[in-house]
Amino acid sequence: MKRSILLVTAIFITLLFALTSCSKPEVASAPNVILIITDDQGYGDVAFHRNRWIQTPQLDKLANESFRLTDFHVGTTCAPTRSGLMTGRNCNRVGVWHTVGGRSLLRKDEVSMADVFKSNGYATGMFGKWHLGDHYPYRPQDRGFDEVYCLRGGATGVTADYWNNDYFDDHHFHNEKVVKSKGYSTDAFFAAGQRFIAEQVAQKKPFFAYISTNAPHGPFYAPEKFKSPYAELDRDTKGFFAMIANLDVNVGRLDRTLAELGLRQNTIFMFMTDNGGTGGINVYNAGMRGAKASYYDGGHRVPFFLRWPGGSLRPAGPIDALAHSTDLLPTLIDLCGLDAPT
Repeated sequence: MKRSILLVTAIFITLLFALTSCSKPEVASAPNVILIITDDQGYGDVAFHRNRWIQTPQLDKLANESFRLTDFHVGTTCAPTRSGLMTGRNCNRVGVWHTVGGRSLLRKDEVSMADVFKSNGYATGMFGKWHLGDHYPYRPQDRGFDEVYCLRGGATGVTADYWNNDYFDDHHFHNEKVVKSKGYSTDAFFAAGQRFIAEQVAQKKPFFAYISTNAPHGPFYAPEKFKSPYAELDRDTKGFFAMIANLDVNVGRLDRTLAELGLRQNTIFMFMTDNGGTGGINVYNAGMRGAKASYYDGGHRVPFFLRWPGGSLRPAGPIDALAHSTDLLPTLIDLCGLDAPT
């Protein structure tokens, strides 16, 4: 037990040192925080990681402007990763060690990332996939989020989701009300997040926006216009890459919104994924063994980019230190100067 605690502490200190060169950044005002996490997109599923098949110009641009954790790890499946990310604690310790059968419910006495930001005066919004409980007291609105716009369950079309959802014109849950979206669901989640951000700017309030897409999780449905560059690939790989291409467009649209609102300098903007690859590993897996649900690197090593131009951190670039999704909450507490929970 003591050795485990010492190891986790050492990893967190190494990550923080790598980001700040051992000096805490001077922040003129509370930084805004945006965390984008995608579903089932592996380390190799961005062009920046030398995937010659896929086109992700916006993610590549973000990677070039960011701290890139080259040895960043998560859980091997969706819900365990999300529980560790939200709490800074091992998924087994917080009760989430699977994705089904009631094993994805984050224990109600755990303190979430949203709880921490909210208690420090931030507006908190969650848009997309939660996968840590769909009923009180496990819903995102019960875990510190002021506004929630989400699907239920672990993927589009599963039993817990709204009947007949298929990524297009789906029904989602805005707080506790069912609403019908227009268009592709990834576009809808990003649009809701951007609206939330604009509202907080108008109210001059710092915000934490958690944009957690269900793409590119199967079924591999995407707007037809994103499929054409991948016509030579099989149906599922083509759909999978097209979903990521649509995600990429949304990342770029969000980034432009930040620039228009004057938020780019003082916003911590992060991108990561929730487990190893799925639909694209048959053509490229960054030289790794294994995929989602595997204990090999291909199951849990994922991309992580963090950009904060106004954060007085060291110049952007690769960081090769071992890091884990559970390191993110304590790191953000330090970077944002937040009061940590007891």
